[in-house]
Amino acid sequence: MPTFDLKHSPLRELNRTLYALRPDTNETHWTVTGPDGRHAIAAGLDAPISVEIEGNVGYYCAGMNKHASVLINGNAGVGVAENMMSGFVHVRGDASQAAGATAHGGMLVIDGNAGARCGISMKGVDILVKGSIGHMSAFMAQAGTLTVLGNAGEALGDSLYEARLYVRGSVKSLGSDCIEKEMRDEHREQLFAKLQAGGLAGEIDPSEFKRYGSARRLYHFNVDNAGAY
Repeated sequence: MPTFDLKHSPLRELNRTLYALRPDTNETHWTVTGPDGRHAIAAGLDAPISVEIEGNVGYYCAGMNKHASVLINGNAGVGVAENMMSGFVHVRGDASQAAGATAHGGMLVIDGNAGARCGISMKGVDILVKGSIGHMSAFMAQAGTLTVLGNAGEALGDSLYEARLYVRGSVKSLGSDCIEKEMRDEHREQLFAKLQAGGLAGEIDPSEFKRYGSARRLYHFNVDNAGAY
């Protein structure tokens, strides 16, 4: 289990080393100490390894992740797991703005709160936030799920496409073209699976959530809806 101390070694060396790992590597578990809020830690991973970071990280930690599991024992700055393709990213603290932005796949779990624009333009990722999220979250979200155990800020799901939003708490306001939708059995089953994947199986009742999705009025321009554009 290799350990990399960023207080004594440059971040560029860490990322170069991790990026060079082959899928069949025997060095599958890495520990990173002394992150001290540095940006782009463990970005661009492309192997089925696990990386545990001991402390707070800056911008774009685990960005563009493929296959890897990244555990952050602290808080994360802007854009954690941005453009993630696959794998698993777990923040054991709070996350700043744009968590999981544009991510195509994999799962992002945030134990605390997430700031504004959580899941902006998400394209297939599953995001689970155990706290609350800020304003404009899931803006232009295209696919995937955003599950929030706490509350959501203003303009949730503005200009939403086909992502599914599950919120257990209150929603300050909904964005353009986002509406509350019926929770059918298929949605409760999907939600249960996401809670299970996030380590909450049996702890949270899916019936406590409301589902939000697109009203599909903005797919094509219609002069009657001009005020919503």
